[in-house]
Amino acid sequence: MTLVVPSRVVLASQSPARLATLRAAGISPEVVVSGVDESVIVSDDPVVVATELARMKARAVAHRLKDDEALVIGCDSVLAFEGEVLGKPSDPATAVERWQRMRGRSGVLHTGHCIRIGEREISEDAATTVFFADVSDAEIEAYVETGEPLQVAGAFTIDGLGGAFVERIEGDHHNVVGLSLPLVRSMLAGLGVRWTNLWAPA
Repeated sequence: MTLVVPSRVVLASQSPARLATLRAAGISPEVVVSGVDESVIVSDDPVVVATELARMKARAVAHRLKDDEALVIGCDSVLAFEGEVLGKPSDPATAVERWQRMRGRSGVLHTGHCIRIGEREISEDAATTVFFADVSDAEIEAYVETGEPLQVAGAFTIDGLGGAFVERIEGDHHNVVGLSLPLVRSMLAGLGVRWTNLWAPA
């Protein structure tokens, strides 16, 4: 396969956690928010929801850029829990109720990934099982009052205030943050892009 060197790397997400993950891995992307309507994807399958939303974001930004050599990364995460597909909670009461159900139990965090260069595109889903601590009502209320759970899929983080409420995971830690670095490297290879060529100059 011919080696491809993108003109630039663009993250089609406003997530600070995804941006920080890429920067920590040596990649400094531009950020272009897709602005897509996430409510149009309705499915009981978390893989379908996460992957289709990632595709929508990547495609919307790629078409806006009009740069066939730009590498666009789109991601979206949802939590599969007790047969439901959970995104961001709509309000504090929903976040409290969700945590009261999740505590002491586990769910599967799915992150859809879509990478585009011109009209070439690869999409994949990554799944990580998350085991939640048996937190008290007081801890839940204090956590929700911070506002953090309202900003993230599943109403929790692993790299923020919610990290103390996640006892362990099975799978890729970065996927729970919102972007699986090993998966992205593999997907890039499928498009002829070498991961190390994307590292920003020291």
